[in-house]
Amino acid sequence: MLELLAPAGNLERLKIAYLYGADAVYVGGYNYSLRANAINFSMPELKEATEFAHKLNKKIYVTVNIVLHNQEIAGLVPYLKELESIGIDAVIVSDIAVVNAIRKNNINLEIHISTQASTLNYEAALFYKKLGAKRIVLAREATREDIKIIKEKTNLDLEAFIQGAMCTSFSGKCVLSNATTNRDSNRGGCAQICRWTFKINDEKEIFSMTPKDLNMAKYLEDMVNIGINSFKVEGRMRSVYYIATVIYEYRKLINKMLSSTITESDILYSNDIINRCANRESTPQFYDKFPTEKEQYYLGREEVSNQDFLGIVLESISNKVLIEERNYFKIGDEVEFFGPNFEPLKYKINKIYNEALEEIDVARHPRMKVYLDVPQKIPVGAMMRLKVFDKNTYL
Repeated sequence: MLELLAPAGNLERLKIAYLYGADAVYVGGYNYSLRANAINFSMPELKEATEFAHKLNKKIYVTVNIVLHNQEIAGLVPYLKELESIGIDAVIVSDIAVVNAIRKNNINLEIHISTQASTLNYEAALFYKKLGAKRIVLAREATREDIKIIKEKTNLDLEAFIQGAMCTSFSGKCVLSNATTNRDSNRGGCAQICRWTFKINDEKEIFSMTPKDLNMAKYLEDMVNIGINSFKVEGRMRSVYYIATVIYEYRKLINKMLSSTITESDILYSNDIINRCANRESTPQFYDKFPTEKEQYYLGREEVSNQDFLGIVLESISNKVLIEERNYFKIGDEVEFFGPNFEPLKYKINKIYNEALEEIDVARHPRMKVYLDVPQKIPVGAMMRLKVFDKNTYL
């Protein structure tokens, strides 16, 4: 089965990811996980998340992917046993110490080797297979030929990133953060030095080394053909809108691909929607060729926060929808509702009501609740965004 794997930094994002089409979600716990700046999950929250996932017949994976130091070994086995007891489907690991702890203590947790292990060849993959790994999360730098050979030689489940941020260094090998800020990038403290800009001289010229984001929308079918089992989206610190949008669009593309109905216009449209909700441009990066200067930002960049996300639907009754507002909108705005199992609906706002059903002209306070007159029922959890693209123009 082909899997769409989503990130989640908290319970709200996890539930949104499943609702919008993810087959599995990966999360971090308070311990042994990269992305220390993410909210991450307490053990009770992991239990709640696991129960929620399994009720939907979906999976949940926990990252245990830091490079361990001696002082952390003592608590490792108890932590892994807790994950086992609540029914986590797999752990994503990079340190051999974690693999050995699972094996020696007969802990029933499926092992996925993290992208932090930088797996780019079949010998490394076979080594992990002998240790009991079920899946390899390939390095982001894996080429098409790398993936094809690893699959042919190992027959392991292969997971590959299809969307999200890239690292200037090879996956799992960056020390820039350590050197410049004393924050260990391989222990969850990455300061993202590769996103900084640096002065070249006193004339205010700047240099940057930021990779553009990864986007594999046009290569999904080819990736399946060479043996990818799981499509992974990066972004445990991303917003609910980003997760909903990206998962929703990739879910549509995957479903159309599996039913042999996907068209170039489908890919172009989804590609533009996905790119719109991210701060950086995106590209296939290493898959089809070695990256050039066109896949990087060298002389600075502008990252504008996306303001398309206007609200989320809380209720839909009697031709009115109750919206929790997230960004400013007003009468006359052209918007679009999208959500799970629901064809996007374009709508021009003609009236806005406050919670007392009094007419107002504008919704300008984040998290305020307002009603809109909408001619059809909109599912709870659907999102409202600015109408930016018209799909008919892609046909």
